[in-house]
Amino acid sequence: MSLHRLALAALAAAGLAAPAWAQETDYGQPSQYSEGVDTYSQEEMVDAVADFFGVTAEAAAAVVERVFSDLGRPVGYVAGEEIAGAVGVGLRYGEGYLTMRNGERAHVYWQGPSIGFDTGGNASRVFVLVYNMDDPDRIYRRFPGVEGSAYFVAGLGVNYQRADGMTLAPIRSGVGLRAGANVGYLAYSRRRNWLPF
Repeated sequence: MSLHRLALAALAAAGLAAPAWAQETDYGQPSQYSEGVDTYSQEEMVDAVADFFGVTAEAAAAVVERVFSDLGRPVGYVAGEEIAGAVGVGLRYGEGYLTMRNGERAHVYWQGPSIGFDTGGNASRVFVLVYNMDDPDRIYRRFPGVEGSAYFVAGLGVNYQRADGMTLAPIRSGVGLRAGANVGYLAYSRRRNWLPF
């Protein structure tokens, strides 16, 4: 049994799996909002990521270019901080602000479990590129991670989460980044939830 199937079976047995795990995804398609909708340019996101993490524009460009190549131009972003830790089973908690290109802003919290072969902990800043979201209220739901979508470029890590056609691309700083393979989801909410489910 593959690692992915084993982890999914463990999640299902623990009652953590969401139906979206079984959905096939295609991340080679650019955002459907890439034309005709107000979006952020690659240059804007490179500058924002560089400023947020305090890294060079070259380091920020390396990871942002990868996401833009896969997903196109985002309609918004979340800037915040989180703490996470794992010994096989992990937990992650975060808080930040969603800023849409049209100027709308919303306070957002996130939390979620993971299971897999990873160990460690970290406190890090997180910058999330947001795709195919026409209403900020749509972020308040579960977003499962996508198998095989984790990349590490220039000291920054990025992975993709998808639900109902929306995609989130969280970029995390490399300091204290957990190493290993895991599956899980993040639930975004209007207020802090200490139970990650």
